Amino acid sequence: MPKPGIHPEWYPEAKVICNGEVVMTVGSTQPEIQVDIWSGNHPFYTGTQKIIDTEGRVDRFLRKYGLLDAEEEENETSDAKEK
Repeated sequence: MPKPGIHPEWYPEAKVICNGEVVMTVGSTQPEIQVDIWSGNHPFYTGTQKIIDTEGRVDRFLRKYGLLDAEEEENETSDAKEK
């Protein structure tokens, strides 16, 4: 039993709101929680994340540690020659 009068009020069905829509309910000390990003619209979790390859750093890393297949290396060298 918690001591009376020292704990904040607990809302077991607090609404999490993103872009004006209720996206989930959680337990919280606030009745409503406003968020900008949650797992339903974050690029990492939705699979729409794009890797920005600045100056071929990813390719250079993959080549350095031998993580590229032979076929991928041939495609990259032919792409570089075309440019």
